[in-house]
Formats: sequence, C-alpha cells, structure tokens
Amino acid sequence: MKADVTVLPARQLPEDPDLALLQRVRQHDDRRAFALLVGRHQGVVRALLRRLAGGDAAWADELAQETFLRAYQKLDGFRGEARFRTWLIRIATNVFLEQRRRGDAQLQAQTQALHEAVDEHQVSADVLAQASQALPLSDAVALSLDMRRALAVLSEAERQAIVLSYWGDLSHAEAAEALGCPLGTLKTHLLRGRAKLETALAAWAPRNTMEQCK
Repeated sequence: MKADVTVLPARQLPEDPDLALLQRVRQHDDRRAFALLVGRHQGVVRALLRRLAGGDAAWADELAQETFLRAYQKLDGFRGEARFRTWLIRIATNVFLEQRRRGDAQLQAQTQALHEAVDEHQVSADVLAQASQALPLSDAVALSLDMRRALAVLSEAERQAIVLSYWGDLSHAEAAEALGCPLGTLKTHLLRGRAKLETALAAWAPRNTMEQCK
C-alpha cells in the first residue's frame, strides 16, 4: 500500500519591484515608472560618483544625470542577468571613466588643487585627526570628512577599486569588469588602498570605518 504523499505548493519568491517598473517603461514608455526607478537608486549612484569624483558634488550630480539618461536610452540592453542597481553602477562607472579619459576640465582643476594640498606620498594620521578636531563636528560627520581626505590620498586605481567594492555594492568580479581590469589587479588595488586607509584613519580604530561611511 502506497503512502499518501502531500505535494506542497512551490514557494514563490517576492517579485523584484524594479522588474515591474522596467516592464512598464519598456512596454509603454512609462516616464513616471522610470522616474520611480531614478528616485529609488539616485542616492546610491550619486554617493558613489561623489567618491569617485573626489567629493565634487556638483560634478558628481552632472555625472548622475548622464548616467540615468544613458540608462533610459539603453534600457533594452538590460537583460536581467544582474540586479538593476548593479547595471546602473556599471553605467555610472563608465560615464566617470569616459570623462576622466577625456581630460575633463573640472577633474584637471581638482587634481591640480589636490596635488597642491596633499603631500606627494601620503598624509599622516595626525594631520587627518587635527583636521577632524578643528570644528565641533559629530563623529559621523568628522569620520565622513576624514574618509574623503583619506580617499584623496589613494591612487586613482586604488580609489576606484575601493569605491566600487565597498560603496558600489559590487562583487570583486563585477568591479573588475566595470573597471576593465583583471580580477587579480583589482584585488591588489584593494589591498593597497585599504592598507593606506587604515593608516590614515588609525585614529578611528577599532571602529569599522568602511561600514560607518557607507
């Protein structure tokens, strides 16, 4: 005699809200749906670009606008193989790198100012600590400012690797693909960049500074 077998219904995964909005944009050119996507992800994209741009908020906002414009134009190319946010971050990275390669005037001015203000090799933790104590700032604000100064000391490759991996929410493989470099090279930049950051932010130890600055 065969035992009764109870067939349980398949567990349904929650629908990704991004996919529903994307479908509305693709099928009906629904601008309101795309505006909702922008509102959902613009904070992450702008924060990422500000770090890549060395804290230049105005320039980062221009890059963010170009990122979402390009995303709208290339929406048919999104295949859903990665999260929509990951796809956006790749576009934002490409937009930044393209302007970087063209020798954008704002970036050149920023780099010149950086070279004048920062020691050729590194800024000591003591200088960073003194800067953070100049005004009675909250710990969160002071740490954010110190992190920005510390990121400015990194090489361009180290900063890009750190920003994409820790704030861009990309895996190492995804970050390497976005930057167009081998995975091993990315990991080398990450190790060197993190070591420099830990030295520059030693005054904040043993706090998890990378997490607090997200």
